[in-house]
Amino acid sequence: MAHIPDGVLSMPVLVGGGIVAAIGTAIALRRLDERTIPRAAIMAAGFFAVSLVAVPVGPSSVHLLMAGLMGLVIGVVAIPAVLVGLLLQAVLFGFGGLTTLGVNTANIALPGVLLAALFAPVIARAPANRAGLLGGLCGALSVAATGGGVALALALSDSTYVPSAKIILATYVPLMIGEGIITGFAIAFLKRVKPELLDIGWRHRAAEG
Repeated sequence: MAHIPDGVLSMPVLVGGGIVAAIGTAIALRRLDERTIPRAAIMAAGFFAVSLVAVPVGPSSVHLLMAGLMGLVIGVVAIPAVLVGLLLQAVLFGFGGLTTLGVNTANIALPGVLLAALFAPVIARAPANRAGLLGGLCGALSVAATGGGVALALALSDSTYVPSAKIILATYVPLMIGEGIITGFAIAFLKRVKPELLDIGWRHRAAEG
């Protein structure tokens, strides 16, 4: 699972993840405006809801992350949106942990933000069907990167976690497929009915600059 609990990771990994999440959040908060805030609230609520539903897969379980979709719709603001969702899940349901909040935020949000930065310019110029395919690929790759981040955090914390990390990576394969399909349909739909929602924060800011 992407929600690593407390007491699992080493201090250097916790500190490193916290620094990455803090820097990303600081950058995102500077880009919040009246157009981005409603999108961020909706996406954060969606992430909060869907990531609470875990499906057992072998010895582990998986849940939707929607990081690729969030990255394509709200850009770097996905980082604080995920942070808020994870904080509420940890406090209200004991899902994940408080000490691992930074690592979990970085593992879930950062891949979606970085991949969206690569895919967004192409999606902006593509027709709806092709945009859907590209969006699906962005969503699937985001899941793969999250799985890699979780496995790396475990492996760096303790070598005894390496076998478990390999199993976790395997459980992310069906999630990649499912999330790719869902993200693809969502992006194709938005491209047809509300293409301005894909005009993410960093693109319109860059245009204004």
